Amino acid sequence: MRRRQPGRDRGSFTAELAAGLPALIMLLLAGLTAVVAVTAKGQCVDAAREGAMAGARGEGATAAAGRVAPPGASIDVATGDDTVAVVVRAPVRMLGARLPAITVKGQAVAAREPGVTQ
Repeated sequence: MRRRQPGRDRGSFTAELAAGLPALIMLLLAGLTAVVAVTAKGQCVDAAREGAMAGARGEGATAAAGRVAPPGASIDVATGDDTVAVVVRAPVRMLGARLPAITVKGQAVAAREPGVTQ
């Protein structure tokens, strides 16, 4: 069995670190973006639910959803004969990149309470 000569692989750790560090940073940024997207999705669902419940009671659905929605969110309210549907969409930017934003959406439908008119 041949023994390895000392000093022949000098600097290999530095080269491997330089090659792997960008991939590690990209993985970290993707993970952080996923956390931000999941949080925004939860806020959109909460805002849609709040807006639908307020609309079902005859109150302002857009204003109620806007209080809970994440910044920059768009709120769409559709009223039917018996229901109120609210859709909340919010853009999520990838951290550290100039890529297009990811759009997350939350939606909720609530039945109108008796005696409430459009």
